[in-house]
Amino acid sequence: MKQVIVWSVVLVILLAATSWARRESFTPEQKAELEKVDRVLVEVIALSDKGSIDPGALSDVVIKRMKELSYTVATDPSQAHDVVFKVKCEQRKTWEGTTNMGSDADQPDSPARVWKGPACQLSYLLDGKKMGWRKEVRTEFVDAQQAADAAKAGDPTAYAMSKLKERLEDYDFPALLTAEWGQEDRLFKLYDDPATPPARKVKLIGLFGHLFSTKAVPRLLAGLNGDDVEIAKASALALGNIGQKDTIPTLVQTMKNGRPELRPSAAKALGVLGALHGDFTIVDPLLETLKTDDVVLKTEVVWALGKLPDRRAHEPLLALQKSLYQVRENDADPKLVKLKEAVNWSIKQIDTWEYLQ
Repeated sequence: MKQVIVWSVVLVILLAATSWARRESFTPEQKAELEKVDRVLVEVIALSDKGSIDPGALSDVVIKRMKELSYTVATDPSQAHDVVFKVKCEQRKTWEGTTNMGSDADQPDSPARVWKGPACQLSYLLDGKKMGWRKEVRTEFVDAQQAADAAKAGDPTAYAMSKLKERLEDYDFPALLTAEWGQEDRLFKLYDDPATPPARKVKLIGLFGHLFSTKAVPRLLAGLNGDDVEIAKASALALGNIGQKDTIPTLVQTMKNGRPELRPSAAKALGVLGALHGDFTIVDPLLETLKTDDVVLKTEVVWALGKLPDRRAHEPLLALQKSLYQVRENDADPKLVKLKEAVNWSIKQIDTWEYLQ
């Protein structure tokens, strides 16, 4: 019974890390509706310090970007639509944003209570009801007047809105919305498009992992063995999140014999997979890899060993802990500081595991 409790705690920790993805608070009916969304009504408003202004340029960007995921866009409420996507851009933000306890509150693109500068707030309505998805893009400056003066740009409102337009052009809200709605096929179509830049493919791979998309596994295995290192790293991590047990041998081989820059990601993925399945066969490969001189790889191996507590790892970790005794947070190599933190945590996990048995 104690072992079941420990594994339950591990799984809760692992799944909580992806709680910002597709929300499990949807009813079955809402999930079914969102998975069929095709026609999106786009509503954009722009507010200066003196009141409403023409949102045309901002609206054009939002419409163009939603079409990147092959949605049919409506701009008139009288037109048929499945959801309403709302974008509110302000020179000086007035809405306070999410609470500190909000499930997305720690994300960089979450609405910030403390931000009072230019911002665009993104949300959507289903059947007239505002859903829990909230995102926000902000400028690098808080005071539009000061920023416009420094840039010799003239009108501060026009300057602020131009910078928010740039943020909307760069921020991948269409893919995030598509993941929120559970529409994997649209994401796959974008990923498979040769015109999609590698950097965007890396972001899409992250979404595949957060969606636990088993249908993405063939693409991820191809990415893991492809030439693009960043895509390969992201593919390894996504495979870990998705949790298919039969990908463990591939990740073990990648950790042991893969490209040096890819091996830490494979080790991290193995920690997640091993904990998810209670698969202690990965402990020996992890212990073998622990002997590496690569500090980054060693650190990920240590974290993985802590996620799958096993007595075999106790002595090697204690020895490693002893070798790091002189490492201090303020005067040591940051990589060694991180390694020491991982070692201390993983030893505690093993000690706790033994106590509960």
